[in-house]
Amino acid sequence: MKKILLLAGTRPEAIKLAPLVHELRQRDWCEVYLCAAAQHRKMLDEALKVFDLVPDIDLDLMMPNQSLCQIASRLFEHLPAVLREVEPACVIVQGDTTTAAIGGLCAFYEKIAVAHVEAGLRTQNLFSPFPEEVNRRTLSTLTSWHFAPTERARQNLLREGVSNARIHITGNTAIDALLSVMQYVHSVPTELMPPPGKKLILVTGHRRENWADGLRELCLGLLELATQRDDVHIVYPVHPNPRVREVVYSLLQDKPNIILTDPVSYVDFISLLSESYFVITDSGGVQEEAPALCKPVLVTRESTERPEALESGCAKLVGTDRYQLLKVAGELLDNRQAYHKMVKMESPFGDGRASERIASALEQEIL
Repeated sequence: MKKILLLAGTRPEAIKLAPLVHELRQRDWCEVYLCAAAQHRKMLDEALKVFDLVPDIDLDLMMPNQSLCQIASRLFEHLPAVLREVEPACVIVQGDTTTAAIGGLCAFYEKIAVAHVEAGLRTQNLFSPFPEEVNRRTLSTLTSWHFAPTERARQNLLREGVSNARIHITGNTAIDALLSVMQYVHSVPTELMPPPGKKLILVTGHRRENWADGLRELCLGLLELATQRDDVHIVYPVHPNPRVREVVYSLLQDKPNIILTDPVSYVDFISLLSESYFVITDSGGVQEEAPALCKPVLVTRESTERPEALESGCAKLVGTDRYQLLKVAGELLDNRQAYHKMVKMESPFGDGRASERIASALEQEIL
């Protein structure tokens, strides 16, 4: 039996690693340890609960108003002892968080193989997304096995000198997670349901590079959209970070056609996404989930590490200018041909079997 340790610190990591945890636990060649860094305590716990997972190890590192350096420092302080105690054959990290980057570096320092789920995504801009682009590049230099979701991600790694033999194209585990909860998706809670004749527009916005002008522009654009039109019902689950909430609530609280709410559970979010007309987001995961549900995506960022969504036509990059957001949103609301063109595009992010492919590849690599 080989020991495998999976490390999760945030809600997206929990969602995208959960299907892999369950898949590996069905295999008879490995013993699985789920380690919670708790970079985001409450949101991580809620996501794990959806997938009926309890951490085997809980570092419980989150502190109020923590900086990136502080969470990194605490990971460096506490994770190596866990690795030395468990002695895993492999540490699996996911995506682009501080937990993933520092977790991979800690494993490397202990001379433990690192497997990177969702490897190879790039924007080629160190500050967009920030700090995620650097986290991904850091991980790629020390990873033993790269699980790339798409061919484009594989090509990014090859250009950086990664051996093709160490790259496996698997699809994205976000689709595995999404499909696994669809049986639990329910109607939108009454307080969030749009009135008759109104279209539900789902919004998320929280990325660090947008904390200043970008987030303000998003809110001003939403305010103008809600003011100009009586056919929209905007629902915005607001990230708990105080810097995000301060801007959003100061501009959008108690405005007609706009509902601000605390973050909802993963199942509730997918329910909202399923009922939405389209989604406005700066989230990476939502760029993957929405196309799988045939929902157009307006990406409020200057660049995206998921250009496959743009190329397939199911997403549009609108940047952080409120007028561009209003223009594209208006087109989707008024031009049914433009809307249905985005709806009919096939999702480029996989078929829901990524976890199965990753587990099989790991078995071949480790045994």
